[in-house]
Amino acid sequence: MAMLYDEKNDHVKQVSKVGIIGAGISGIAAAKQLSKHNPVVLEATEFIGGVWKHCSYSCTKLQTPRCDFEFSDFPWPDRDNTTFPTHIQVLDYLYSYAKHFDVLKCIKFNSKVVEIRYAGLDRTGTLLNNESNNQMCGEYGKLLNGHPVWEVAVRDTSNQSNGAVQWYGFEFLVICIGKYGDMPRMENTNNGEFSAFSGKVLHSIEYSKLDKEAAHSLLNGKKVAVIGYKKSAIDLAMECVQANQGCEGEACTMVIRTLHWIVPSYWIWGLPFFLFYSTRSSQFLHQTPNQTLFKTFLCLLFSPLRRGISKFIEQYLLWKLPLVKYGLKPDHPFEEDYASCQMAILPENFFEEADKGKLKFKKASKWGFWSGGIEFEDKTRLEVDVVLLATGYDGKKKLQSIFPHPFKSLLLDSNGIMPLYRGTIHPLIPNMAFVGYIESVSNLQTAELRCKWLSRLADEKFKLPPVKKMLEQINEELEIMKRSTRFHKRHCISTFSINHSDEICKEMGINPWRKTNWFWEAFSPYSSQDYYDENE
Repeated sequence: MAMLYDEKNDHVKQVSKVGIIGAGISGIAAAKQLSKHNPVVLEATEFIGGVWKHCSYSCTKLQTPRCDFEFSDFPWPDRDNTTFPTHIQVLDYLYSYAKHFDVLKCIKFNSKVVEIRYAGLDRTGTLLNNESNNQMCGEYGKLLNGHPVWEVAVRDTSNQSNGAVQWYGFEFLVICIGKYGDMPRMENTNNGEFSAFSGKVLHSIEYSKLDKEAAHSLLNGKKVAVIGYKKSAIDLAMECVQANQGCEGEACTMVIRTLHWIVPSYWIWGLPFFLFYSTRSSQFLHQTPNQTLFKTFLCLLFSPLRRGISKFIEQYLLWKLPLVKYGLKPDHPFEEDYASCQMAILPENFFEEADKGKLKFKKASKWGFWSGGIEFEDKTRLEVDVVLLATGYDGKKKLQSIFPHPFKSLLLDSNGIMPLYRGTIHPLIPNMAFVGYIESVSNLQTAELRCKWLSRLADEKFKLPPVKKMLEQINEELEIMKRSTRFHKRHCISTFSINHSDEICKEMGINPWRKTNWFWEAFSPYSSQDYYDENE
């Protein structure tokens, strides 16, 4: 790594070709695929793993079978095990991967990014040249062009440091800090409401930092309300239940604003779940970007079948789970939750605990605090000692907090979504990539394939389309998401993930059809193993 004195900004910076911010799943995947460029990975903590390390609880498990959550060239040692791995097992797998491919040597731990600057700006934040303007209407340009494009300020967060800041210069910067963690989204917790409550209020990220003894002490014998109904909220509710076993234990109440479909396993009426949404034949029923008129006609023709599949699954869930009994039946179709990556797998004994009275549910669109707990819009009150907020994270705000003008205003479109070509490149932001900002059934598989694509792009093995074409492609994908689900802002590609991967393979110059014969191509699911390339 070279050293360079920057007279304009009056600081010494270390210069490297590739910088990667974050050492979660996306960060270590990017580091491995870009290893030939000796990347520098900046990780704010002293651990890899991202949310699996910093936003997990003792009962947190993987939501997909392990064979669907693995790197293409590093299978799980027991990949056919049908149990869901715990977060500890996931972390062990990620560490094993990083050690096996010598990724750890690239990582600078305790290195928190506090500011990003574009080298083409003057002190007032004005562009020094028309490079960005030209990009908006022309070609994107090379990822590696021989000189630093981004300057990154990094604060040392180790105990030995006084918060010293070191500057780095990179030709190409990969953002892998993700949408989750670090910046909690707080709901109905302004100073007036919050101060009225005499109990404790913790966001899920604060709870995840507690050790096992402290977490048990917080919940044991306490009346607890968990705000939310997605995976984190369900895990938190089970933590409360486990801490309050026995006749002395108190019940936990889940306060739910929006209901979503929950699934007990990946089997529906005795059929594997992948048959309904994760094969070429099943995804053929759904709209895809840039589809032909004939495909559009077929999608319209088969729309009753698509709705029928959703109903088929809904009927199974209503038969298998006491959703009606507890008022937990969503008003929207199941396929809308699948299309927005919001389908949650239930922990064991979830409804058994509800039947024993240890778990209760309250549907409410608005709520606030009073001295003894939570007050709802119908003026009813819930007396609680502890409130746990599983209200999510504001990853976009986290990203905007370190981004420079004028690019900060370009990060999100009018719908509040990051416009990313192939889920990776923002057409209006030069020499930068984003990994981990689109969702799918397997975020690890999605991240790894896009990092392979990114590596080939950096090596100039193919060229990006003109900026206008990339923006058109992005808008087409967003329109598909809008037509598929009311929750489209989650930026999920689950209903056309195979098509999305096909397009990436075509650009990389490899065959998108990865199976050994037409039958498996049509009726078996795609996994990371299908994209393994022994020549890499």
